[in-house]
Parts: sequence; structure tokens; C-alpha cells
Amino acid sequence: MENSESGPSSGPVSVAERGMARPSAPSGQLSESARPSKHREHPSKSPRRRRKGTKSQRRGGGHEQLLWEMERRRLPGQHEHLEPSGSASDTVESCPKRRAHFLHGPYPATHFGPKACILPNPTSVMHIQDPASQRLTWNKPPVNVLVIRKIRDESLVEPFKELCRFLVEEKLMMVYVERRVVDDATLSKDEAFGSIRNQLCTFREGYDDISDCIDLIICLGGDGTLLYASSLFQGSVPPVMAFHLGSLGFLTPFKFESYKTEVAKVFEGNAAITLRSRLKVKVVKDMLQREGQQPYSRETTQQHQQQEHNGILPQGHTNSEAGKVTLQLQVLNEVVVDRGPSSYLSNVDLYLDGRLITSVQGDGVIVSTPTGSTAYAAAAGASMIHPNVPAIMVTPICPHSLSFRPIVVPAGVELMITLSPDARNTAWVSFDGRKRQEIQYGDCIKITTSCYPVPSICCHDLVYDWFESLAQCLHWNVRKRQARLADASDSSDTEN
Repeated sequence: MENSESGPSSGPVSVAERGMARPSAPSGQLSESARPSKHREHPSKSPRRRRKGTKSQRRGGGHEQLLWEMERRRLPGQHEHLEPSGSASDTVESCPKRRAHFLHGPYPATHFGPKACILPNPTSVMHIQDPASQRLTWNKPPVNVLVIRKIRDESLVEPFKELCRFLVEEKLMMVYVERRVVDDATLSKDEAFGSIRNQLCTFREGYDDISDCIDLIICLGGDGTLLYASSLFQGSVPPVMAFHLGSLGFLTPFKFESYKTEVAKVFEGNAAITLRSRLKVKVVKDMLQREGQQPYSRETTQQHQQQEHNGILPQGHTNSEAGKVTLQLQVLNEVVVDRGPSSYLSNVDLYLDGRLITSVQGDGVIVSTPTGSTAYAAAAGASMIHPNVPAIMVTPICPHSLSFRPIVVPAGVELMITLSPDARNTAWVSFDGRKRQEIQYGDCIKITTSCYPVPSICCHDLVYDWFESLAQCLHWNVRKRQARLADASDSSDTEN
């Protein structure tokens, strides 16, 4: 931990000193309506009694029949909005307001017919729900706010000072910033900002843990600021509010011109959020070996490949006790395996739940989340996937075999990437463009869906924001928009 200054007038206060002075409020959580509820159990009835009861209720008609039909068609886990009393006309008028989406996916209470259902699995990673129900609420008012600013961008100094002054003086918030941001020469020379600067809590990446004391994250910059915020929280992530002040805006829906109004709305709660899934990645060294033997070399790996049957790893091929996990990360965009500085093509084997799928020969392979589908994967020719789709995408980079196209696999499966026995050189791996390292023979990379998503706050809603970001960043319908603006200006000139 970094030593704090001697007094409040000498500079910002460190995380340790602030942590002893004032406890932090718990981070924001999803509302109870966003959590899947257990399916209610109905008493067993014989088919004859069920048909007889159905006929009797239908004869009753009117209000009772309508209530019975809506109860029968209601999705498992969907909250009841109907009142026990009231006329049938009132109930009919309230029906269009209820959004009943039939969602096909690993919902824990889904039934198929009168007797079939999904086997309950307490270790499930992700559940599919109605995206419209993803709303942010606060159990307690937020107190601690983390402000992340793009480094080495002088144009963001003034917006950063405005936001910090607004949060400290008007909203009375505890503001956390990175130490190198506060030490900026421009901020140090500004005497008017000195009083605000001395009230900021500082931290250093890799030294100070702030994961348990942040209620809200506000990013000023491009998409890289949100990726950096994700890397700071390897467990549960607080809600993230991203302002578009950088080069890319796929993940930053808010405009800074109206930051006071937007921030106040978020503090009030009931804001739409997008749960951006992340990848849980493990780098295991010397895993592909036999008990009591040295790690595989290239020659021993080629001999052992002949023993594989039907693409399944044989017993003794992997030894979890022998392998050493050297790195474990939560990745928001993608994991990239490439050939590094070598002039040879990379050659890696791709396993899906322990079964060999294919060997990827080319410049590399990208394993990305739906959020990362608009990043490196899109440049490599992959499709763009909405962040609410539970999936993992595998995209080859300039593959040697032109028939290998990007593939999408269900979220929750485990992918494993190893160096192929036919590889002429090692490979390199990076995680969201960071922590780049070499992968040698016997090493493997295990990738699966993380249970800690990034709750990204929406400006409008999760559908509109995503398509609007695509239209702006990819310049969709630019000519049509220009033509409409030209027509509007011409019509106004004519009227005048």
C-alpha cells in the first residue's frame, strides 16, 4: 500500500487512510426481478380431473377464465402482476403492459410438456432471462465512486475536473482515482482544483485492492477505459457508466454534455443495464505430461498424439496435479493466441470439453465474448453478436485452410488451446491486449464463461444503445442521414 500524505492540505489521501476513516457502502446489485425464481410445484392431478376442472372453469367464463389462461401461460419464474380482485376489463387492459418473452435457453425452471424439464444444476454459469427485466437498483445509496480517465490525453483534463468537482461538492461522494492520474502535471499546477484534489482517494494498480469499496465506476475516454476497469475487478464488478470521450464508442453510450443529469439518474436507480459476460482464463504450465515423467517435448507429444482415439484425450494425457496454474484472469473482450515474432505460421490444437475439434494453422486464433465480437474478431471477419447472447466465439486469424470459418459455441463450455505437435515454433497469448506471454510445448490455455459479468449501464436501453453504437462506429447509413439533413435544411429555407 502506498503511504499517504501527512495532512489534507498536502495532497490526495490514499486508499488505506480513507478506508479507516469511513466505511464503504456495498456495491450495486441487480433487482430481485432479474433473479430467476423457483418454479412452483402444483399438486398432481389425474388427466380426467384436469380436463373436468378445465371445462368447469371455462363454463365460468369471464374473469375466472381469463385469470386461469394467464396463469397457465405465464412463464416459470415470472412475477405475478394480477390482483386477486377487479373486473375482467381491468385485467385485459393490464395485459399489454406485461412482456411475456418465450426464451429458449438454460433457464433453471423451464418445463417441456407436462412431465419433462431441465435437470437442476446448481453449478450453472448463466441463465437466460428477459432483457427488459435487467434493471439496476441500489440496496443502499452509493457512496464511493471510481473515476477512470484516459491517460495521456490532455483534452480530458477539463471534463475530469468538472466531474470530480460535481461528485465531491454537489453529490458529497468519495471519489477514487488512480495515483498517476492525480500526479498529472496539469492538475498539480491548477490551484483552483487543489481543494478537490486533496479530497480524492488514490490507489495504484497491482498494489492496492479496491474491489470491496467501490459502488459505481465512471469512465471518461474510449472503450479501453472500460476494459481497464474490468481488469481492476477480478471478481464481482460494480456498475459501469461510460462516457464517450475517446476514439471508439462501442462500449461508451453516454455523452458528456449532459453528465450531471445522467449521473443523477443513475444514483436514483432503475436504470437499464447490459450484463457483458467475461471469460475466465487459466494458463497451465507443464500440464500435458504423464505421471512420473518429465513434461512433453515436441517428439513425445507426437508419439502421444497417435494414441488419441476419436478426438478424446486418453487417460493419463493430462495430469491436473502436475500442471501449475501460472495465471488466472477475467477477460472482457478476447483471448488472442498468435505466432509472435516467429515467421512460421502458428499451429495450435483446439479442444471443446476435452474433445479435439480442430487444429488451427495460421496467424493465430481469437476466443472472444459477444462484447469482443466488435473488436479484433470483427476485423478478422467474424460476425457481431449482441452482448446479451450467451456464447463464446472462436475466430481464426488468416487461417491456412480457407474453409475454417468463425464458429460460435454455447456459453459455459470449456475450451482448451495447446500447442500442436506439428508446430514449428511456440505461440504467444494476450488477454485484452495485456499480460502477453509465451506458450510452449506442454502448456495449455483453459477458457470458459465467467460467472462475474460487467454490468454496463445503458443510456436508453440495451437494444437501442448497441445498434446506435454500431451505426456510429461503423458509419452505417451515413449518406441517408446526410441526405435527410440536406432535405430538412432545404425545406426550412423554402419556408423562410
